[in-house]
Amino acid sequence: MSQQAMVSPAPDQLSPDERERLLQLARQALDEAVREGRLSDLDLGDLPPHLSQDGIAFVTLTVEGHLRGCVGGLEAKLPLAEDVRQHAVAAGLNDFRFPPVRSEELTHIVIEISRLTSPQPLDYECPEDLLACLHPGVDGVVLVDGARRVTFLPQVWEKIPNPSQFLGMLCQKMGAPADLWKQKKLTVLIYRVEKFRE
Repeated sequence: MSQQAMVSPAPDQLSPDERERLLQLARQALDEAVREGRLSDLDLGDLPPHLSQDGIAFVTLTVEGHLRGCVGGLEAKLPLAEDVRQHAVAAGLNDFRFPPVRSEELTHIVIEISRLTSPQPLDYECPEDLLACLHPGVDGVVLVDGARRVTFLPQVWEKIPNPSQFLGMLCQKMGAPADLWKQKKLTVLIYRVEKFRE
């Protein structure tokens, strides 16, 4: 059996103050974008080092526990604080599964941030091997098939705890048959998250 890719917990865990600051930045960005149709500039010099360094995050919006938007990235291209702000706006206005957030909804929305480790390739030989390599509830999973690429955050395991169903629904999210992962060897990457919410 192939060994799971070595994925360590998110390095340099954020302090409670840094988490709070990121949540504030996400909230301000969402409010600005929805109410004013703009996003003000961010002063990186005013941020602690962890937030001004490049990072990867997903921002999830919920209303009374129900998903209202979720957008993120899989590569560190921006300072973490800016990455969070842009994904907060995108989750509110550009998640194709939902209409744009309206101003009257803002007070009901709860923001959750998931800070990702860099996704690492998973070395596996066959479908059964892939199932055995996954850690339900812990691993975020990325499937890549040509130009198509999708992910489920580790939180999705709470609703889909069965690894076979998890991979099947991830294939469907990609627009492919649910059994694609059994029919061909896909590129699979895994990551971990540090998550926190308002």
